[in-house]
Formats: sequence, C-alpha cells, structure tokens
Amino acid sequence: MRIVVFGAGGRAGRRAVEEARRRGHEVTAVVRDPARHGDLGDVRVVAGDVTDPASVRRAAAGHDAAISAAADLTMSPHDFFTASARALVEAAAPRLVVVGLASIMPGASGAPLMDEPGYPSEYRAFFLGHAAGLAELRASDVDWTYVAPAGDFDHGGTRTGRYAIADHADATSRISYADFAIALVDEVEAPRHPCAAISVREA
Repeated sequence: MRIVVFGAGGRAGRRAVEEARRRGHEVTAVVRDPARHGDLGDVRVVAGDVTDPASVRRAAAGHDAAISAAADLTMSPHDFFTASARALVEAAAPRLVVVGLASIMPGASGAPLMDEPGYPSEYRAFFLGHAAGLAELRASDVDWTYVAPAGDFDHGGTRTGRYAIADHADATSRISYADFAIALVDEVEAPRHPCAAISVREA
C-alpha cells in the first residue's frame, strides 16, 4: 500500500512510519520542516500543514491510506484538532486512521476518562480539543478509525509485537509507541473498526 503519515516527526508518527516500512508499504512522511527530519529512513519526506486542505490533498494524492499523528501546541487545541480533522476529511486518502487520546474515551464508569473522579484536569483544554476533532470525524462520511492508547504511552517501552483492544479507557494502562503503531497499521491494512473510536493496551 501507499501510506501517508502526517505528524511523522513526532513519537507516534515516527513509529507508524517504521511499522509501515517494516511491512513493506511505501510511505510518505509529512512534517513541517523536512530539513529537520533526515533520520526518518527510506521514505519520502515532504513539508505539509495538516490544517490546510490544499496541503493535505497534495501530500495524500495517490495514497491508499493516511495516518494522522499530528499535533501543534502553538495553536489552541480546539482550533488545531477541528481544522486538521476537517482538512483530513476533505482531502486525505480513502482510508484515514487518527491517533487519539485516552482522556476522551469512555472509562469504566462509561463517562469520558477526563470526567472520572481524580483525573488530572490541567490539560483539559487539550482534551476538549481532541474531543472536538473526534466530533468532526463522526460527522463525516469518510472511512476513519480513531485509535487511542487506553491510558498513556510507556515512553521507555519496547516493541513486544502484541496489543489488545481495551474494554474501556484506564488511566493506569500503558502501551509502547512501537506496539501502538502496530494497531495503527493493522487498522490501515484490514480495518476492523471502521468509523469508530477504539482504545488499545498492551496484551
């Protein structure tokens, strides 16, 4: 397949690029400044703005699927995640997989994890921005899947080659970036959860 990865310079994006290449896919890595990302390996690296439909369309042209792991902390979270979702819906490849956030997924109570007692609230604007972006996906008619870690990333974790779909979000759950990337590329190759938001954890 030909897969375009937006936000390829970040931790989740880099791992998605690596996993897709490991499986033999042709990958285009989209970053803000290609000169800063010469270490992405044997992939085509291009400049792009995931909030701009014209830029997304140029980068995604001719690709079978898109993965978005992009974030921009220089913009308000609401503005970034809604604008990027709209641009991806309008202009990205036929299959879209978006990296999500555990905080907005249902916890054990059924309420979003961010609304459960004791959950940290200092980044609530970021959580709500993600939620607004997911709402844009849900209102669209494209083939998308939103994949979130069930809790957080294990920043020092290594690739085990396994993951599991979680019943609900869990603040104590961890998954390595490498195993999370397996879930992303699995959803690209053989979508099991089209037009759905899912949480994944270590198996």
